[in-house]
Order: sequence, then C-alpha cells, then structure tokens
Amino acid sequence: MKARYTVLAAAIAGFGLGAVAVEQLHAQAKPPVFVVTEIDMKNADAYQKEYAPKAQASIRKHGGKLLAAGQNITAIEGAAPKSRVAIQQWESLEKVQAWRNSPDYKDARKIGDKYATFRTYAVVGVPQP
Repeated sequence: MKARYTVLAAAIAGFGLGAVAVEQLHAQAKPPVFVVTEIDMKNADAYQKEYAPKAQASIRKHGGKLLAAGQNITAIEGAAPKSRVAIQQWESLEKVQAWRNSPDYKDARKIGDKYATFRTYAVVGVPQP
C-alpha cells in the first residue's frame, strides 16, 4: 500500500515540475518588440555627431538592440521615408516605454529634436517555431 502512495506522490510531483517547466518555456518564447523610427533630418552632420551616439548608447543601456539604421532605403511599395530609418529590437513593450521615459533618453531627445523630426512606432514580433 505504501508503494502505491509513493508512486502516486512521485507522479504528482513530476506532473507539477513538468507544468512549471512548460510555463517557463512559454515565457521564454515571448516574441520581441520592434521599434521603427522614421527620421527627417534637418541637419544631418549635427544629428550624427550630437544626437545619434547618445541615443544609441541609451538604447544599449536599457537593453535594446539597434538592428538597422541608415539612409540607404529602398522603396518596395509606396514612398520611402524621406531621410533615415532606425529599427530596434526590445524584449517587451514595457522595456521600450521605460527607455523612452528614462532621463538619459529624454536628454538625448532634446538634442535630437533640434536636428530632426521623428515618427516612431512599435510592433510586436511574430512567435517563431
């Protein structure tokens, strides 16, 4: 009789551990968030020297990855942005919002606003198999 209870307890414990492991795997599979910024530069030299290094350092500091940035844009359908595009990858929308509200980004953005206008949006990635 004790053997049955031991086997039953082990089965329940194994099921519980398995459920926890599956939940953790699902949490790890959360798709990234991509931030796309279209930038219309008024003064490209000042933008590159004064704003871009500070903004990029702020992105890295807060956990984002700069995936693409530049002016070599090829329109595939519709009009291409006028000047520059930057694409970032983030772990979550909450991380994006924390970065955008950070003092270091706000300070950098004050500089950026002198030299460019920005159009920024975020899109949640598609889960990958």
